Amino acid sequence: MHSAIVLFFAGMLGGALNAVAGGGSFVAFPALLFTGVPPIPANATNTFALWVGTTASGGAYRNRFHLSRRVLLPLVATSVVGGLLGAFLLLRTPAPTFMKVLPWLMLGATVLFAFGKKLTGRNPSGLAHDATTTALVGASVFELVVAIYGGYFGGGVGIVNLAMLAALGMTDIHAMNALKVLLGAVINGVALVTFIVKGAIVWPQAVVMTVGATLGGYASAHYAQKLPPSWIRAFVLLVGMGMTVYFFGKAYW
Repeated sequence: MHSAIVLFFAGMLGGALNAVAGGGSFVAFPALLFTGVPPIPANATNTFALWVGTTASGGAYRNRFHLSRRVLLPLVATSVVGGLLGAFLLLRTPAPTFMKVLPWLMLGATVLFAFGKKLTGRNPSGLAHDATTTALVGASVFELVVAIYGGYFGGGVGIVNLAMLAALGMTDIHAMNALKVLLGAVINGVALVTFIVKGAIVWPQAVVMTVGATLGGYASAHYAQKLPPSWIRAFVLLVGMGMTVYFFGKAYW
């Protein structure tokens, strides 16, 4: 019961953070580890729990998909391939090795969260309705790398995608968020299929955390406007830095 309560509220907080700022994995994933779930099943279970709430938020952006199929299809296709590759890579990684890699992944995700806003401020020309073949190839290669990372771990993947879209010429933040949600849903969705088939998800914990994440996401959508975004970002960064230090200590000292 104690673990269920911890996972429920961790899922709720993770879902709320993902809905308003991102970084929900910094809370939900460590909570699974702290309640005794092994590292790789914890990663798979965290992906499932937070994917439900994040994907549901895509409905708010359904009218923002203005990209042509010529631009959208290559990005979706590379997301599918990369998500599958990342998931298979995770399942073939021994748990001790994953624990050695984990703090570096969390450090990278924290840095991306800290500086993602500066990265997404770049707006050179490139990705648009009339994108050149060269721009599409570059975007697809970039998205393949992002998708492999997302299928393997996923913390900060939304920020990486926003940075990529800005660097490739998108300027409408709502359209960028719409595409970010879509690509993230594809990446984690195909990874989840792999995790389910391979039996990597711990279902009792996944159900409890998913309920919390869904409630947290809906509640935060109502109350998020009353909190300064800087406060939320600061909280996520503090949690990310704290978890990074903790897992570096656990892995190397």
